[in-house]
Amino acid sequence: MPLRRRLTISYVGFFAVALIILDIGLYLIVRQALFNSIDNELRLGAQLLQQEFDDSNQMPRAYFDGEQWLVRLRAPQVQNFETTSLVVQAFLLENGELQQRTSNAQNPLEPNRQLLEQALAGQSPDPSAGVGQPRMRELYTPLMFRNKVIGVFQIARSMKDADLALKLLFYALFGGGVVVLLAAARGGTWLTRAAFRPIDEITRTAQSIVRAEDLSRRVPVPPTQDELQRLTITINDLLARVEALFGTQRRFVADVSHELRTPLAAMQGNLEVLDRGAARDPQLLAESLSDMRREVARLIRMANDLLLLAQSDAGVQLRHEPVELDTLLLEVHRELRPLAEGVQLRIGEEDQIVVPGDRDRIKQALLNLGINALQHTPPGGSVTLSLARHGDRAELSVADTGVGIGPDDLPHIFERFYRADRSRSRGRGGAGLGLAIVKWIAEMHDGQVQVESTPGLGSRFSLFLPLDPQTNGAVPELQFLHGAVPHV
Repeated sequence: MPLRRRLTISYVGFFAVALIILDIGLYLIVRQALFNSIDNELRLGAQLLQQEFDDSNQMPRAYFDGEQWLVRLRAPQVQNFETTSLVVQAFLLENGELQQRTSNAQNPLEPNRQLLEQALAGQSPDPSAGVGQPRMRELYTPLMFRNKVIGVFQIARSMKDADLALKLLFYALFGGGVVVLLAAARGGTWLTRAAFRPIDEITRTAQSIVRAEDLSRRVPVPPTQDELQRLTITINDLLARVEALFGTQRRFVADVSHELRTPLAAMQGNLEVLDRGAARDPQLLAESLSDMRREVARLIRMANDLLLLAQSDAGVQLRHEPVELDTLLLEVHRELRPLAEGVQLRIGEEDQIVVPGDRDRIKQALLNLGINALQHTPPGGSVTLSLARHGDRAELSVADTGVGIGPDDLPHIFERFYRADRSRSRGRGGAGLGLAIVKWIAEMHDGQVQVESTPGLGSRFSLFLPLDPQTNGAVPELQFLHGAVPHV
């Protein structure tokens, strides 16, 4: 069953329960009000009868029956109620039989003996519904004379009008309830349709995106600031991220394919040269083998970089041990010198600093920065490696006098496989992974990497790593034990 239908049924169901409770309460209130009105009328009639009887017997007549003096009382004037809606019957204590009744009743009322006896005993039972048709509401009240019960009034009133009013009220509530429920069902259907219209639009847009494979489309944002607007904005943000991820994936596959194709094509060409007889020429054989070794090294380096980035995505943890950055800087300088090829490689400022971290990864980050600087610096330029302390951070920097980086490329240079200009690589196999690895290593050490660049003048990459106060306090002793000469 569709969600909108379930919501409509639930809405109408709750509304029906509330309406039934309201109708029952209203019916009972009106019913009780009608009954109270009839009861008040019965009690008022009883008071008038008792008052009229008391007034007419203020000076009762007495007579002697030969044995004792007796009091003759005037009978209650029940005939005064014949023009009202009340029916009155009087029962005297002499024999408990009916003595008087009004003529506005077609047939004598059948007395309730239990209530009659209670009234004769001086009690005043509450009004109750009598038997027979039409239904009557009856009140039994004792007839008092000088604080003595001498009889009982049975006062009744027809409930025909009240029953008719209650019946009409029932029909009105039932019919009105049915109409209201139908209107609520119709309104609930319309409201759910209107509420689900943005969701339908979201569904259609998502389906069209799936069919057309067009991640650039977005769901129209509703103008009202409600939950659906927030849902739409969230879905659009999700689509944007998915589009970016798919774009990155496509670029990744394309770049990997391109980077693999270049060394493989070079190796295939050298194999064809060897197959054509280069193996018999020692010089040509040496050149072919050298080229193949260089391309294999390039493939191994790329595979290692890809493996490292895959490990970064998997959340691999790095070692945390004291690392002497000045010693590390010297090692990187020695390893980069064979790659300089006409570029002046030198060491600038060099402090003695120890940081906690993974020595191999920090060295790899510095090597990547140095190789990147050498690849983008023409012969005759310079690359400077420096180490300095800035407050609670150590700065490893690589500055070059190369071609620089344009402002449009600067925000993207740490993305995987991104290269500002492939033609500037000097043919040494840059795949656009080195800076992405540098950024990951910096973040894994709670540090950061920054770049400053001016096109045509050069660039400066800075790797900032946090210091460990306890470890850094022992820097001079550690360096002395390793044979380093402290700066004065």
